[in-house]
This record gives sequence, structure tokens and C-alpha cells, in this order.
Amino acid sequence: MLGKFKFYTSLILARAAYLGIKLFSKSGGTSFAGMAVLKYYPDFLSNCGGYIKEKIITVTGTNGKTTTSGLISHILETAHQTVIHNLKGANMLTGVANMFALGIAPFRKFDYAVIESDEAYLTRLYDYMKSDCLVVTNLFRDQLDRYGELATTAGFIQDAINKNPDLKLILNADDPLVAGFGREKNAVYYGFEDVQYDCNYTQTSNAPSEAFNCRCGGHLEYSKRFFAQQGHYFCKNCGFIRPACDYSASAVIYNDKSIIKVKHNEIEYEFKVNLVGLYNAYNALASITLAFELGLNQSEIQKALDNFKSIFGRTEQRKINGHPALIQLIKNPTGASEVLKTVDLDSNILIAINDNYADGRDISWLWDSDFEQLKGIKKTVVTSGTRAEDMALRLKYAGISQEKIIIEKSIEKAIALISASEDKSEKITILPSYTALLKINKMKIK
Repeated sequence: MLGKFKFYTSLILARAAYLGIKLFSKSGGTSFAGMAVLKYYPDFLSNCGGYIKEKIITVTGTNGKTTTSGLISHILETAHQTVIHNLKGANMLTGVANMFALGIAPFRKFDYAVIESDEAYLTRLYDYMKSDCLVVTNLFRDQLDRYGELATTAGFIQDAINKNPDLKLILNADDPLVAGFGREKNAVYYGFEDVQYDCNYTQTSNAPSEAFNCRCGGHLEYSKRFFAQQGHYFCKNCGFIRPACDYSASAVIYNDKSIIKVKHNEIEYEFKVNLVGLYNAYNALASITLAFELGLNQSEIQKALDNFKSIFGRTEQRKINGHPALIQLIKNPTGASEVLKTVDLDSNILIAINDNYADGRDISWLWDSDFEQLKGIKKTVVTSGTRAEDMALRLKYAGISQEKIIIEKSIEKAIALISASEDKSEKITILPSYTALLKINKMKIK
């Protein structure tokens, strides 16, 4: 009885906290109410599962979890399901608590919860609520000062899986680290059999490729490698091999979209995805796989894909001072290198790098990212943020002429610089780290 009282009191507290922060702060309030609720009632999340009528879906991985969870949520909503989702990507416990505290009410329930979870916080989330489905996108090196090497991150996810014996896993078969989670589970696998390009950006990367070993210690070899460790792999030592896909796909990557053909149970379905790059084709394939597993049909999925709007900063298109602009978050070597392949070299470019806690203090990833892709830029590139000088130095070593590099630590002034042209047809590309992206989001840009 006391628990129920504290739970309902938490909902009132959350709304009061949210109202206060909106009135007296410029913060988006993506975690503050959740922080207050968990401090008042640490078991708050244990009570939230009862407000979901169908399934709780969790999404984790190094890259793509915000876009993938956003796509899943949008597909379900387009199919007339009610969904609660941490849309703005606040994916630690406070962000998830924030979502529930501001979304649910004593007599209001949702069909589905779609929860994006930070890899390290997934096991803690599962201490409070069970999940029906877990989608794992990929595992790349990311914020090593916070999480350590990939084995540590994989361990966090494995611990979470072990807490949910009935959990359905939706796994990227092309990533050997992700596929390994399904060795002793009844997992559903998705992956690409073939990828072709019909676009004007490069398919190759100068970023260093890591050598990956199997769990047995043997070296993984590849018959196909799409990027980073993703591809068709096998281990001669123990026989571990990329699992057969329940949803096998082929993709043609264009400048502004992808065409994905998905084969399941001997039936082929074609989808158009209005997102840039192979990395987003993977996000879309994960979302399509889960949607089929939930019983949705091709028409419902395509309708949602047609009108999906990117989450802020994840291949987001907008106008900045009248100029067409593309904003793409960069935060680790693999993700940044894939984004850099797609950059329009005729555009004015801003790279804004911070080293706040949420970004990761260690910025050595800049040197493993393929900024050499920008050597052919036609105009200027402005570096900004707390690590503007480091970014400028990295571009110099990437072979970019110093005459084309402008350092402006103020992100507001940097945006003014790249959007100063009177020719409104000039395009803008912005590549920010996480907290730089948040700062841009708060700015009043016409």
C-alpha cells in the first residue's frame, strides 16, 4: 500500500518538477523529473510495467539505437497502437523514469513501451522491469574512458540478457559480437546478404580496421565485409560462423535513400527507406524485422517508413538561416567514418566537438575516424566546441588545406559563419558530438 502511495505521489512530483524546469530553465527536461522521482522512490520503475498492455521493447547497441527505437515506435503508432517511448534519447535510468513519470497516469495505459537503453544501464533497467523483446544493433568502440573495451560493453548486455530467461532477442547477424548473444538463446537474426551502391560518395574507408577474434581466441575471417566488423565471418578454429538470417536482405544505397529487399519464409518484401547511408539501412532492417515479428504487414511498415522524420541530429534535414542543412551526430570512430562517407563536399561544413562527460572525455577517437574523406571539400570547414583546436589539427593531418579551416570555439558564432552567405542555395553540413548537438537544438535558428 505504501508503495502504491509513493508511486502515485511520484507522478505528481514528476509533473511539478517538469513544470518547474520548463518555467525556470532552458533545459529540455529529458531526465530531471526522472532523477527527482528515483531519488524520492527508487523502486518507481518496478511499478511501470503494469501500464503496458502488450509488450515492452528495449533497444540497445553502440550506434543506431535512437533511430531504430524511433522507427519502431513510429511503425507501431502508424499501425494505430499507443506507444510510450523515450523519443529524445535520454537512455539511462533517469531518462527512462522521466519517460514513464511524465507519460503514464493512474487510468492510462499504453499498448507498447519502446525503450532505448544505454548499453551499461540495460542490466540495471532489467532489475526493475522485464522486457519482452531486445533489439541489439551493433557493438563498436565508444567512450572508452567510461565503459572500457568492447568485452566490457558486451558483458553488460549479456548480464542483462541473463536476467530475462524468456526474452526474445532480435540480433544483427552481421556483427559477430552481437550474434554471439544468441548462441544459447532462441534468437531472431537479421542481416545483409549483399550491398550495392548507386551514389556519389565513397564506399571505402581509410579508418583502421580492427582485428576481431572469436570467443575461442581464433581469428575471425571474412568472405564479405560491409564496414567495421560487420559482414560474413567465420572462425576456422572452432567453426563459429555468421548465423543464417531469419530476415535476410539486400540493399542498394543511393545518395538520399536506400532500397531494401527483405526475404522471410521464402517471401521477398521491398522497402524504400528515406535515410542516408548503409548504417541507416541496418537501423531500418532491425526495425522491419521487429515489426514483422510483432505481426505487422508490409503495407503498414512502408507507410511508416514513408513519413518517418529523423530524430534530432540523426540525419536530420532542416533550414538554417535559409540554407538547407543536414545534421549528423558523430561520437565514435566507426559511426563517424560511415557518416563522413556521405558528406556533401560542396557544402559548408561545421564540426563541433565537445569533451563533456556525456561525450566522453577521451577524444582519441578523432584520430581513428576517417576525416581523410573530407580532403576534396570545395568551401570552408569550421571547427567549434571545447575541442575546436584538436579538431582543426586532425583536419590538417587529414590533408585539408589550413586556408580552408576556421576555428571558432563558440558554436553560435560558428553557425553564423557557415550560414552567412546570401546565396541560400548553398548547403550546410553539421557534424556535432552529443552535447554540441544538444546546444544546437536549444539555439533559436531560423
